[in-house]
Formats: sequence, structure tokens, C-alpha cells
Amino acid sequence: MTGKSHPAVTRRFGIGLVALALAATACTSGDAETQSNADPADAEPAELSITPEAGGEEIAPNTPIRVNASSGVITDVRVDQVVVDEAAAEGEGDGDGDLYAMTGTLNEDETEWVSDWNLRPGSEIVVTATAANEAGEETEFTTEFTTQEAAPGQRLELVSNFPSSGDTVGVGMPVVINFDLPVTNKAQVENSMNVVAEQETVGAWNWVTDQMAVFRPEEYWEPYQNVTVDLNLAGVEASEGVFGVRNYQIDFEIGRELIATMHVPDHEMIIEIDGEEERVIEVSNGAANRRFDTTTTGTHVMMERYEQLTMDSATVGIPEDAPGSYLVDVQYAVRTSNSGEFVHEASYNSAIGSANTSNGCTNLRMDDAQWFFNNTLMGDILDTTGTDREFEWDNGWGYWQKSWDEWLEGSETAEPQSTTDGTPGSVHGEDL
Repeated sequence: MTGKSHPAVTRRFGIGLVALALAATACTSGDAETQSNADPADAEPAELSITPEAGGEEIAPNTPIRVNASSGVITDVRVDQVVVDEAAAEGEGDGDGDLYAMTGTLNEDETEWVSDWNLRPGSEIVVTATAANEAGEETEFTTEFTTQEAAPGQRLELVSNFPSSGDTVGVGMPVVINFDLPVTNKAQVENSMNVVAEQETVGAWNWVTDQMAVFRPEEYWEPYQNVTVDLNLAGVEASEGVFGVRNYQIDFEIGRELIATMHVPDHEMIIEIDGEEERVIEVSNGAANRRFDTTTTGTHVMMERYEQLTMDSATVGIPEDAPGSYLVDVQYAVRTSNSGEFVHEASYNSAIGSANTSNGCTNLRMDDAQWFFNNTLMGDILDTTGTDREFEWDNGWGYWQKSWDEWLEGSETAEPQSTTDGTPGSVHGEDL
């Protein structure tokens, strides 16, 4: 299946924007050739048809707009959307209009245009299209209709996302999207989430749960580039009767490439930055007396970090006074799993560099812990080997534990997404 913007078969019109009172979207086109030597008197005027038809009410927001031209070619399509459902527009700023600028895909002979994204629920829609005949004479046609509102309690919203706009992250960073409601129409939602990178990257979305979607590249991100995630969720039907009501955009930066490696029996961590060895740190890992205190083997992605942290075994299922329980204050802690593994300062551990005695975490001396904390980023990689406890793929951000083929199996579309070519399929409702 080709992407929406595949240059061999389609041409996507560019974007324009009109500022309207509440919220507006606009799509303007292009640059189709309209000059001709044909005699205007002999040329039939171009004719246009637009669906949904004029006067339509309560149109499903996931209905595509289609513009067709006969006796001519389409030269411009503009879609303006004004939200009349105040609840859907609540919380939007004055600068959000750009998020709703509609684009569309023009077929090869420039006679059919189809909107790329869905429509905003509870909106008044105005579509203005222009076509030119063989002599270059233009015909303009306008149609208006309204879309169905998203009912209270059935509005798909974004709860959280990692990374956040403005973050600089490591080359292993996944894009994690958490929704407030379960998603059953996963293919349409996947195709509504477009990842754009400065350097072409192939990746795919994966559904960890019905409310969590994660994008991971096939290989680590190339360093030193900007990435944008356009969540075109407005109008997508996430499940029966549940519609997205707004769009979001996440802009972040991939920083330098930092890869840390540990072979646990060696009691050291090797840090490489952009392929060059930067630092060797002596460590003490899990004592491995039982599964719980065995450091996991696998590819870890660095997560949240704390300058000071109270480590309490009760948070991972070992209550106070139970065998193996602990309660200790540490500094400079960087999480590497959801099962309680951190890289952190452990000045109390005299075995650093000589023996593995921890409860599963990676213990560092104070100066090394402070350096590690200050010089690593969320999304950096820690590759660990040498233990018999395998790191689970869904334990924190263990997504690199899956092979690329396994990762694609978790995508509803089962199609890779290029960060330069667009999403692989339709966002619209079936049979619409």
C-alpha cells in the first residue's frame, strides 16, 4: 500500500490557513498548469462536484471530502472548519489553527482530490474548489455542510506523551502515546499519527495496550536531527461512536548518540558517544541470589531521572520486613525499567568494581553517578549482557527487545511508516 504522498502516483496540495473566529482549517493547492493555446470559445467549461453534498447535516467526521473535475483539472481546494461545539474547542490557543490545516491528495491526471485527514466534530465546513478547462478558464464551486458532534464521554483525548515538545533525547527514544479511552479502530488511528524526521527513517506503531501506542524506528534514530509527530486525531473514529476532537503536535530533537554497555560479570560500564569511548565506569550489579535481584540482560532505554530518590522495595512487591526488603535513599538515579532497575549512586556499596551485590540496580560511586546523571539523556541506550534474566519487551521501554519483524506484527496496519513519505493507509471510516 502506498503512502498518501507517494510522488509517483499522487500530488499533495500544500497548506494555507485562514484565521476564523473559533478555529479554522484551510487547504490550498497548487500549481497545476492552466495555460493553453485552446480557443476559449471552443473549450468546454470545467465542472466540479464535491462530496459530502451541500446542506448535509450531522456528517460523520471521518467522512472524506472528495472533489471531482470534468472537462478540466483541479487547481485549488480549500477547506475551512469552524468549530461550533464549544466543548470540543475548549482549551485551544490562538496558535492552534495550523494544526487543522487540511491537506489532500490529487490523482495523477489532476481530476480527483481526496482529503488526507478527517474533519473536526461539531463543525461548520466550507469547501471551495477551483478547476481550469483546456483554455485555462477557471470555474469555482463552493459547498457547505456540518459534522456530527462528539458526545461527552466519547471524545478521544491524549493523556500523556513521551517525549514532550522541546525535549532533546537519545537515539533509542520511542514515541509513547497514551489515550484516555480504548482504541479498537487501531488502523485508522495509526494512520492518523504521522512521524516526520529530517533524515529518512522507517518505523512502525505498536499497540502495547488498547490505550497505548508506541512508535519505534527499525534501527536507532540517526543523531542530530529534528523529529515532528503530527497527531491528526480530530475526527478519527477510535471505536464505535468515539471520535478524536483535537490535533496535537510534538517536536523534539535527537541529540548525540550515546551507547552504554555492560557485561555484568566484568563490573564495569563502557560509555561511547558518537562511536568514541568516553568513559569507563566501575559498577556493582545484582547479586543474582534470586530472580528479583538479577540485573536484566537486554537493550534498555533510559527513562526518568531523580537527583534524590528513596528506593523502597514495597513499590516492587517486597513489603517491609520480608526477606530481601530494603529502604534506602540514593542520589542521581536514572530509571532503566519499570521493575525497579536504576543506575544510581550507592556510596554505601564497597563492592563497586569488584563484586555484584545490589538488589538488581547498577550501583555507581558518587562522582561516576553524578557524571552519568548529567551526561545522559532520556532515550539513551544501555545494553546489558551476562545474566540469565532476560529483559521483557514491555518492562518500561524495552521495545528494542523485539526484532523488527516482531515489532511489525504489533502494528495493526502491519505496514512500516516512512518519516518522509507519510502514513501507509487511510484514516477515514470504512465504506465512506
